[in-house]
Amino acid sequence: MSTTENAIASADAHSAHNYHPLPVVVATAEGAWMTDVEGRRYLDMLAGYSALNFGHGNRRLIDAARAQLERVTLTSRAFHHDRFADFCTQLAELCGMEMVLPMNTGAEAVETAVKTARKWGYRVKGVPDGMAKIIVASDNFHGRTTTVISFSTDHEARADFGPYTPGFEIVPYGDLTAMRAAMTENTVAVLLEPIQGEAGVLVPPPGYLPGVRELTRERNVLFIADEIQSGLGRTGKTFACEHEGVVPDMYVLGKALGGGVVPVSAVVSSAAVLGVYRPGEHGSTFGGNPLACAVALEVIAMLRTGEFQERATELGDHLHRELALLVGGGAVETVRGRGLWAGVDISPGHGTGREISEKLMERRVLVKDTHGSTIRIAPPLVISKEDLDWGLEQLREVLRG
Repeated sequence: MSTTENAIASADAHSAHNYHPLPVVVATAEGAWMTDVEGRRYLDMLAGYSALNFGHGNRRLIDAARAQLERVTLTSRAFHHDRFADFCTQLAELCGMEMVLPMNTGAEAVETAVKTARKWGYRVKGVPDGMAKIIVASDNFHGRTTTVISFSTDHEARADFGPYTPGFEIVPYGDLTAMRAAMTENTVAVLLEPIQGEAGVLVPPPGYLPGVRELTRERNVLFIADEIQSGLGRTGKTFACEHEGVVPDMYVLGKALGGGVVPVSAVVSSAAVLGVYRPGEHGSTFGGNPLACAVALEVIAMLRTGEFQERATELGDHLHRELALLVGGGAVETVRGRGLWAGVDISPGHGTGREISEKLMERRVLVKDTHGSTIRIAPPLVISKEDLDWGLEQLREVLRG
């Protein structure tokens, strides 16, 4: 057996089969490229589902992490540490908000947003105890915790994990009429992805997000934007909501906030919303730890330059022009997305998304399929135009075959 085969066989024997990864075993990575245990190089066109917006081994982030590793990595929230205040202050400023509640993973941040909305509903809006409702969209992906999968419409995510958490109303994504009809006096929040990532990079119809913003203000309901995948430069703006001129009541952030170095997530909102917490009501041992704060502070500094947003816009425009040329040729049905993020629907006669991903892997390009027929393209924002074009040429060759 090859080194790759041995590594995969060992993983299959000793780890739960909750993922179905492509058969490549990565050993090192730099920028937009990864090298496997056999020494083969692959162009990363997924970027860890946007966790690696700034590329593999980004020197600024690695240096920030290394410097903090020499000082202190964890205090727990039982004590203050000297990176925490700067992290909260600067992240709040980046978001145009006032307060930050740090966690670790995206799913934890979504759970925190749900708890926050409910507590705000009871303490501020005056919803009767135990009656709070949150409206979500069909085909959403907000994580895999028990509460989050309770409002998922993905059978694979939900099956055999019941009983499910009540308190959620699911309406079609992009349908303002359905959302309005679902709202009651007990509705405390609307939780949406400004662009649905796992569903295939679905961009809502024009006017939808502003309509949600207007409706939530009218009904005294919180608008929670899950920007875990779409935020922090991916779409050409710091936040995807900016494309529609929308400012939500709460941002849910993760993935790129830790630069692909450490898991960092956060809920960011106003003092009127996050001020509902009192000591002991919510927390995390690792949330807001010194190492996480040090890396996230460097991420924030990088985003403040606007360089990565501009790069995502320019390369994203190029990406979508090139992908649009594939539509109508028989192999690609539709292309969607914004910035350096695209969902490509493969025509049934040309294979499944998984099959196309495997063929691209053979050509040293790594993407990931979703929902059967779709492949997602989301390279690191540091990718060169030349490398992006090479990756797109491999896609064209696979579709021709």
